[in-house]
Amino acid sequence: MFLALKEMGYEKLRYSLIVIVISLISFLIFILSALALGLANGNTAAIDSWETKSALMNKDSNGNMGQSLLTKEQVDSLNHNRDTAVVGVTPTNIKYNDGSESQSVQFIGLQPSQYIFKNLVLSSGTKPINSDQVMVSDKLTTLKLGTKIKIGLDNKVYTIVGKVRNAQYNMASVVYGDIRNWFTIKGVGENYSASGFISKRTNALNVKDSTLVSYSKKEYLNKLPGYAAQNNTFLFMIIFLVLISLVIITIFLYILTIQKLPSLSVLRAQGIPSAYLIKNTFSEAALILSISISLGLLVTVLISFVIPSTVPMYFDIGLITGVASGILVTGLIGAIIPMRIISKIDPVTAIGG
Repeated sequence: MFLALKEMGYEKLRYSLIVIVISLISFLIFILSALALGLANGNTAAIDSWETKSALMNKDSNGNMGQSLLTKEQVDSLNHNRDTAVVGVTPTNIKYNDGSESQSVQFIGLQPSQYIFKNLVLSSGTKPINSDQVMVSDKLTTLKLGTKIKIGLDNKVYTIVGKVRNAQYNMASVVYGDIRNWFTIKGVGENYSASGFISKRTNALNVKDSTLVSYSKKEYLNKLPGYAAQNNTFLFMIIFLVLISLVIITIFLYILTIQKLPSLSVLRAQGIPSAYLIKNTFSEAALILSISISLGLLVTVLISFVIPSTVPMYFDIGLITGVASGILVTGLIGAIIPMRIISKIDPVTAIGG
């Protein structure tokens, strides 16, 4: 490490440029990871808040709760207990009572007596006490408590009484209301009373009705429109960036090692063991990477304060640690080639033998 610090202090410009390049790559990886997690969270925040372990819906819906329809008879035949809840889901729009503004949302109807409604976490306001009151996502900052709105195809006027945390479903803000209003808002017949059934237990929704299908939480999420494709796209982008960083770091360290070969040969001729020089190269790579990753993370955090709130970025300690560790490990792998070159240095070349 001592020799590495001396080298970096002597060649400040060279090492600074290397650090800047790796920092920018790290910054890009951190930003993409935060965006990927933010988009995933925007798809699943509501589902996660329901403590979902399994979901039941109509077979013809192909796993899309918004397309599923359950009849009253089907709902009544299901096993209702404290770990289950019926939900009515439909993409729709809300508008002020005077019709001055409209916004796309997901309406989710709940039964007030069931666990999902009881466990919703409010950021402000109260929970509805009648079917004419609703709660909205706290992401809908233009809607204030007490605002009168209309929802979807329903001509009834609703009053916003609460704001809910983690209320996003399939990238849209959620409006929670009474499930008795769901079929009107969606525009289906009164014979339908829900979209699906949610359980906090795994494999707890198996039924004999062949028209209904039970999904695990993972299957349910992967069936959300665009969710799997979006996650896979970001995953491959991040993997490719990490691999690119591996190649760039390897090239930088290789060039540095080649340029230092005469000096390293002299050190070998003076009796400095190869193990010491290899350890120095490893320490140098670890130091460059640590500084670069820290700077990349710092820039990411600073940028996050100025990025508009409409950009769905989400930071998680586990994600940041994993990404940083991945960049560090791949960078250290890139140091193997320069280390092999050093191990093969012939001290005789330093004295013209």
